[in-house]
Amino acid sequence: MATSRVSKHFLFQLIFLALIAFNRANGRSLTPDFYKHTCPNLVYTIKTVVDEVMSVAPTLGGPLMRMHFHDCFVRGCDGSVLLDTPNKTEKYAIPNLSIRGFQIIDKVKTAVEKVCPGIVSCADVLAAVARDVTVALNGPSWEVEFGRRDGRVSTVNEALANLLSPFANISTLKQGFQAKGFSVKDLVVLSGGHTVGTSHCSAFNNRLYNFTGKGIQNDDADPTLDYEYVPKLKSKCKFGDRNTLVEMDPGSFKTFDLSYFSLVAKRRGLFQSDAALLDDSETRAYVKLHALKDKAGFFKDFADSMIKMGRIGVLTGTQGEIRKVCTKVN
Repeated sequence: MATSRVSKHFLFQLIFLALIAFNRANGRSLTPDFYKHTCPNLVYTIKTVVDEVMSVAPTLGGPLMRMHFHDCFVRGCDGSVLLDTPNKTEKYAIPNLSIRGFQIIDKVKTAVEKVCPGIVSCADVLAAVARDVTVALNGPSWEVEFGRRDGRVSTVNEALANLLSPFANISTLKQGFQAKGFSVKDLVVLSGGHTVGTSHCSAFNNRLYNFTGKGIQNDDADPTLDYEYVPKLKSKCKFGDRNTLVEMDPGSFKTFDLSYFSLVAKRRGLFQSDAALLDDSETRAYVKLHALKDKAGFFKDFADSMIKMGRIGVLTGTQGEIRKVCTKVN
């Protein structure tokens, strides 16, 4: 009988530890008050730097927002995208080569280290910056959860394997988001982040020229792209152009709004992954709903999805480290 009681007690301990691990893996140990006593001025410090940057360089808003996304989709939200070893770390993977603003994260981290040295992780800095640039672009706000720790591993190959391509079809998009614990709705909501920022022609040039691969350049565009929109894009991106920057949401690429959904509904989404949202009944319905200007609904959904994303695979407790400099492990 005594042995049975010991066995049950041991089993309960295992279950308890498993629940703790599950909660950490799903970000449930994160809290907005994590630095309440150890770094009470954290939110103010980060916002001050971000607002200063955005007042002179608003085009960095989109890349800084997506930097958090690209971090979380590879190894979880652990700041691994910031580690800098040329040609080896995530930063040098093809999907990350177009991301700008790494120096801004360094600037924010330096300011944070001055007020509370060795306390705040780079992963938490990324999460807060993503929220603050969204607000600075007239987008929604949300309560950022803190408590992440920084990872020590970052590889090009993992970034290539986990980051979704702008050429992805709807099946690949749904599978990729589902693998990270997201719903189909989250997929469309977070795609709405394309309402801000720019893209290199290389991410969509294949839709303008020789789309079928038959060697026809001038009259072989992606048929899912509005034919009246094709000439406008061609005037900006010539055949073979990989470097010219084009607004993802023409006319309001510095403002977080609903224009993205209107463009996608009109078959003017810039990427194949944008156009793919019309190929599924659920994603198409959400696009058309917000093309009708349900701003409050989208803003709430985006805030909820960003909080959810910030919980992916986080390191907490004694896992990982708190980096002093975001570009290298301690």
